Parts: sequence; C-alpha cells; structure tokens
Amino acid sequence: MNADSDNMTNPAQKKPLRLWPGIIIVILQWLVRFGIPIVAPGDTVTITGVFGALLGGLAIVVWWAFFSRAPRFERWAAIVTMIISLAATSRIIHISISTTMMGLMFAVYSIPVLSLAFVVWAVACQHLAIVPRRVSMVTTILLASGFWALLRTDGMDGETHQDFAWRWSKTSEERLLAKDSNKLKPMPANSASIKAEAEWPGFRGRNRDGIIHGVKIKTDWIKSPPVEMWRRSIGPGCSSFAVQGNLLYTQEQRGEYEMVTCYKLNTGEPVWRHSDSARFWDSHAGAGPRATPTLSNGHVYTLGATGILNVLDALSGTQVWSRNAASDAGVKALPWGFTSSPLIVNDVVIVALSGKLAAYDAANGKLRWFGPDGGNSFSSPHLITIDSTLQVLLMSQSGALSVNPANGKPFWKYSWPLDDRILQPAVISEGNLLLAGEAKGVCRISVTHTHGEWVVKELWKSAEMILNFNDFVIHKGYTYGFDGPRIACTDINDGKCKWKGDPYRGWLLLLADQDLLLLLTEKGELALVEANPEHFRELARIPAIKGKTWNHPVLVGDVLVVRNNQEMAAFRLSLKGH
Repeated sequence: MNADSDNMTNPAQKKPLRLWPGIIIVILQWLVRFGIPIVAPGDTVTITGVFGALLGGLAIVVWWAFFSRAPRFERWAAIVTMIISLAATSRIIHISISTTMMGLMFAVYSIPVLSLAFVVWAVACQHLAIVPRRVSMVTTILLASGFWALLRTDGMDGETHQDFAWRWSKTSEERLLAKDSNKLKPMPANSASIKAEAEWPGFRGRNRDGIIHGVKIKTDWIKSPPVEMWRRSIGPGCSSFAVQGNLLYTQEQRGEYEMVTCYKLNTGEPVWRHSDSARFWDSHAGAGPRATPTLSNGHVYTLGATGILNVLDALSGTQVWSRNAASDAGVKALPWGFTSSPLIVNDVVIVALSGKLAAYDAANGKLRWFGPDGGNSFSSPHLITIDSTLQVLLMSQSGALSVNPANGKPFWKYSWPLDDRILQPAVISEGNLLLAGEAKGVCRISVTHTHGEWVVKELWKSAEMILNFNDFVIHKGYTYGFDGPRIACTDINDGKCKWKGDPYRGWLLLLADQDLLLLLTEKGELALVEANPEHFRELARIPAIKGKTWNHPVLVGDVLVVRNNQEMAAFRLSLKGH
C-alpha cells in the first residue's frame, strides 16, 4: 500500500506537514526580491533580487518535493500543475509583460507571487480533507499564475518596478486621444515668437552638456516656491524640449502618428503639429519618439524612433524636407529605437543611426556622407574642437569615434567596447574628455594633435560612478552624476568618489554661476542640491509631475519646463535679485 492510501485510511498516523522551511524560504525570497531594493535601492541589489526570486522559487519546489512531508501525489501534482499553469499563462500574457526585462519579467514577478500563494495555501489548508485540500491547491496555483493574463505593464523604472494596469484599461495616450482627438485647434504664431537665436536649441542645451550660465535662482522653496504656469497632457515619448522665444518644441506619439509638436512657452497652448504615420513601442520606455528636436536657422530638425528625419519650418511646422535616414543607412532600429538628437554643423545635419553617423545637406536633404559603423549606440553626436579642428564625437559599442563633420572621415578613435552605449561625452578642457562606460564606470582621456597625427592617451578609469543611462556634468574639477540611483560627486583628476547622496535617479542641470544642481527625479520631483565636492546637501524638493520621468528638464531664464510620458508642465522660478 502506498503512502497516499495509508494517509487516506489512517489519517491519525499521518505526520504533520513540515511548513517552517517553506515559510522561511518565501520570507527570504520576498525580502531579497522586493523588500531590500526598497530600503537600499541600487543596481546590484536589483540584480540580486531578480536572481533571488528565481532561486527562491526553485527552493520552494525542492522543499515541497523532498522535505514537506506532503503526500506523494500532492507533492508531484503541485509541481506539475505549477509548470503547466505558468507555461500556459506565458502564452497569453500581454506583450508588455512577455517582453520587458529582456523577457524575464513574467518569471521574476510570477514566481514569488506563486511561491507566496502556495505557502499560504499549505498553511491554511493543511487540516482540510483530501478532496477539498487538493481542489484548493489546484485552484490556488491556477489563480496565482493565471491572473497575470489580466494585467499589462505601462513600463518600468530604473529599479525594474513595473507600472501595472488592468489589461483592458485605457492608457494615458488613449485617454488623451479620446479627449483631444482631432479637436486640436492650433494657435497662430507670428515672427515675434521667434528670436534670432534659440535660447535652448536642443538636447541638454547649447553644448549638450546640461550647463547653464547667467541664471541664479532663489533656493528657499518654502518662501519662494516654483509657481506653476501651466500643465497639460501630452502623448508618450522620451523627448525633451527645444525653446526659441515663446515657442516650445518636442516630440510625442498619438495613436499611429509620430508627431513633432509646438506649444507656447508661457501658456502651453498648442501652435502646430507635424505627423508621420509611424509608431515605435517597447515594453520598457513605452511608445513614442526618443530624440529631442534641434533648432537652427528658423528650422526644426527631428529624428523619429523609426528613423524618419524631418526638417520643418519653426514658425509654421511646414515640412521643408524629409528622409527615411534608417533606410538610407540600411540600419534597423535597435530594441529601444533610434534616439539620436540631430546635430547641425555649418551646412549639414548629422544624426546617429545606432552607431552609424549620417550627414545631410541642411537646406535640401541631399545625403552628404556616412561614417563608420561603431555598433550599437543610443547616444547623440557631440560637437567638440581640438587643436582648432572641429569634429563630431560619437559614443558607440566600440568606444569613442571622432570624425570630420565635412566628410565623415575618422580623425581618431578610443576603443572601449560596451553594448548599448547611451550617454554623452563631456569636455573637461580642450583635448581632455570624460567618457561614460555606463556599467563600466568612467574614464578620462587626452587627445592631442602632433606632427599631423592624432594621439589618444588614457589617463585613468574608475568604477566609482556607475552612470547607466543618466548623463552627468562637470564643474570646477568635479563630476556630478548618478552612481546607480544615487547622486554622486567624483574628482576628475583620479575618478575617486567624494560623496554619494540621496537616490534620486533622474536628470540634472547645473546652474554654474551658483554652484547648484537642479534635478528632475525619476518620480517627477524637482530637487536642488549644492554642487559642492565637500558634502552632499539637498536644499529643496517638491513634486512636479506624476509618473515615471525619463525626459531631461529645460530651464530658459526663469521658466523651467518638464515632461514625461503623460504630462508636461512649466514653472516660474524666483530669480535672485528680483
């Protein structure tokens, strides 16, 4: 007679379930996967939590199969039911869940939930009769696994926390479309709206470095808080803004149309929009364009997430010319789309199609040249000058590559292989550059031009600031950026860390004349932090916009503009001396 029949005929002789190992395992599993990352956020902790979730699930299986004292049928029936249920659910879950976290999200989230539900069942139903116990066991497993088919995720943050929603609920984009639809009424613009030179010509400002001169603000936000000027819904996208006069330019997604949009800076009212029949979406950042518009000579230059390069009249939005730059270059979009913000150098517009630079005549769109393909890149071309030589620098999978903006021919390169480069290089001084290696840290190089040869020398590498996808700034001999989620300061002379502060994980601007960092956190908060190598000190923090924020802020005079996938808002800051 087998163990099951013994248990059925002699229930009094059945040993009680050994539950304590399962309880301990699931507590540890949830602490590692969810608890510790909340208390001590960081990339290493997040990765540990992912593996902890999977190993915890395996430990639950081992406990139940060999150490639980459960009847043999229930031991193996439970495990088989788990496997079948998870496998079946994985075939019907929403695409946002099946593809995020490189396809691991369903396993990383469902296994801890199933483990917890199963242990709770084992504790609660251990004294039930055989039939109701087994029915409740199967029901628990099916519900804990199958309910994931009812959900979707609207993206994740830097700590891999998911923005869950019911599968059938409307997205913020769908709500925007239902509200606005084709009722958008453009406001007439006039030449007075455009100044001779753009105050904020594109991605991260005039030099693509996030540094602002000539502005000092009041830092006591209790006495002089930022004043909200306007707030409005916006289509999804990772784009930031370009500003010229009273006009504000960005890119967004609305349904099946990728758009370049223009708004009034002082009111947020729409002025014009340009639409292309294109849509890009990924499960991490969501839908929409990734790059930021560039302003030059009365035109707006934009690159869409699918590779469409547009040149539009800045005042009216009328198309001057358009090219499918991705098709021209024979490059397919990477998993997160094309992200390069166009760069204007003299009479050419240059974009990065992944790690391949392409240049077009700014006036008529005629192809000028292609540069070498450096491999995967989500960075934008960066203009620098060394030894009176204008050059365009791009960070890509192979490292750093400098080319001649007139013909695309290489000047020099620095080999530092890394997949999926994202960040911009930074200029310390002429010929002295700080390069981000994302998960590999930061390195400093010097570039000189001697006897007709370009010489690149590595000065140091440091892993004391792991920047990931957050750009950094240089100020008075120090670097300010994000080591994982935490704001940090390092010395540019050796890369040594001076301090680490709060876990903002966001985007920053430097008010250089004031030794002040203005941060927009991933959670949509605004914060002020001293740019002081001696210590970390937060001066103020307020909520600004709701939802995950992966878009760089813009400050023009006393007007600060922020946005994310759902909304944008403008704030007036109190200036010192006013």
